[in-house]
Amino acid sequence: MTFQKHEKEVSAFVQARFIRERITFVRRDVEVEGTIFKILENSCIVEISQEDAKKIGAASTLTVVSHKNYQVYE
Repeated sequence: MTFQKHEKEVSAFVQARFIRERITFVRRDVEVEGTIFKILENSCIVEISQEDAKKIGAASTLTVVSHKNYQVYE
């Protein structure tokens, strides 16, 4: 038995994102800046500084951020 793949529409916001783009997001009441490392369907993996990782209690400098929870840094 095989399952058919259902193509999901990708929003214009997500389509406009690119690797190494700078973004900002808030986690644990701390505003964090980072760069997109990898783009996923519903989120992206973001590289942040070691200092910001410590502030938000992240185990590494890579963290997952939903597309709904960040803004493009300008």
